[in-house]
Amino acid sequence: GVGRIGIADGDRVEAHNLHRQVLYTEADAGLNKAEAAANHLRRRNSLIQIEPVPKMLTSSNAAEIIGNYDVIIDGTDNFPSRYLINDACFFAGKPFIYASVYRFEGQLSVFNVQLADGSRSPDYRDLYPAPPPPELVPDCGTAGVIGVLPGVLGTLQASEAIKLISGTAEPVTGRVLMIDMRTLEQHEVGITKRTDHPLRGPDPTIRKLIDYEAWCNPGSSSVREITPRELRRLIGEEHSLSLVDVREPHEHRAGNLGGQNIPVGELAKRMDEIKPDATVVFYCESGIRSKNAVVQFSTQEPQNLNSFSLKGGVKAFKLLPSEKNQEFS
Repeated sequence: GVGRIGIADGDRVEAHNLHRQVLYTEADAGLNKAEAAANHLRRRNSLIQIEPVPKMLTSSNAAEIIGNYDVIIDGTDNFPSRYLINDACFFAGKPFIYASVYRFEGQLSVFNVQLADGSRSPDYRDLYPAPPPPELVPDCGTAGVIGVLPGVLGTLQASEAIKLISGTAEPVTGRVLMIDMRTLEQHEVGITKRTDHPLRGPDPTIRKLIDYEAWCNPGSSSVREITPRELRRLIGEEHSLSLVDVREPHEHRAGNLGGQNIPVGELAKRMDEIKPDATVVFYCESGIRSKNAVVQFSTQEPQNLNSFSLKGGVKAFKLLPSEKNQEFS
């Protein structure tokens, strides 16, 4: 087998993730992921040196951790970590095996591989030059993933690692492999090197590793918000108020604050159903999807300056004193 494997993760095993994190068992719940993974893998092959790194990758430690290994495999599920891994691999000249999953679909590519002419293949920023704003990233209630998909993509990543190490076949460089588990259809999209790449060229805009801490914190965005208490006051007043639940229909049926139900994924084509001259309050379960809705609405209805996201969503509204909470149906 491979001589040495490092596993970096500062998170802990949670039971509700076991359907898609099949290396772990219920007995691992609460344990550090890197250490629990190392324990399981050592029992499968004692000839491989397994090195757990029980910490999150940051701009201060990424270069040191990544510098110890020849091939980097991304098993993360968020944009800040993915851009950090890409940039660290770019600066260190390491190949980066990428995969991502969304609902029934997966993507796979191998970035930053040294080519025969000495140049490097395209990297993640050639595909996506910068992270999207946090309010446009769907949360688990909107996105989610079929449990088998991470395993399929993870196995393909392992295959790409073996190809890189052994030199037996051409890795997936300069293109992205896309898989749809509903139909098992596969297709590829080519990647070309960007002229506006932020790390490359004579005058790069990014010269060192960055932590996207502000990006990670949705509260730092400029989306207008309204508190549950302020919303309750508006509901009680004679006010031109338009409530829009941007959750899925089954969530709306399970309990809502009233108003229309327009899932955030359908909002762009159903914008005309919302009164443009009203005070519009979008809400969801926790306040993430509703921020996305405000961004979409403000883009199409820029003249409406009274669109808000309910801060904390339905969860926060339900925490208001019960005698004032009769609006929740």
